[in-house]
Amino acid sequence: DRDTDKKRIEELLEENMVLEIAQKQSMNESAHLGWELEQLSKSTDLADSEKSFVFELNECASSLILKLEKDNQSLQNTIQELRDASLTSRESSLKFVELEKENQQLSKKIEKLQNQIEKEKQSNQDLETLSEELIKDKEQLQVVVETLKADKDRQIKDLKQENDHL
Repeated sequence: DRDTDKKRIEELLEENMVLEIAQKQSMNESAHLGWELEQLSKSTDLADSEKSFVFELNECASSLILKLEKDNQSLQNTIQELRDASLTSRESSLKFVELEKENQQLSKKIEKLQNQIEKEKQSNQDLETLSEELIKDKEQLQVVVETLKADKDRQIKDLKQENDHL
């Protein structure tokens, strides 16, 4: 039983390392997405590309949350299995405590990532609002420009008529 428990613990440790690597990759992806968002916000044509980027970022964030929740659920199932096995061995119970702590740390990391994603969503909404305001301002400026062109054309026509009259 102890050998079986030791093998299971080693497998769990390896699985945990894989999960940590995946989490670091997810965090790197999130940081890269944040950088892309900053780059996008610096450009002058925010309207179309921002909306698609916001949609992609939200999809990415949702899939990242789902993936981390699945990983967390898998780890919780593994911990339950270890609880059952730890009744027969004191050594396995010590490993269980370590895995429980690690699970708590992963839960905290997931919570931090969810908070970060919420902040990014809020930032995206702010950028979308700004983009909509810029589009409205652009439309208003176009109306003003058209009005000015019409006034200019009318003045030119009046001046030509006056010139012809003179």
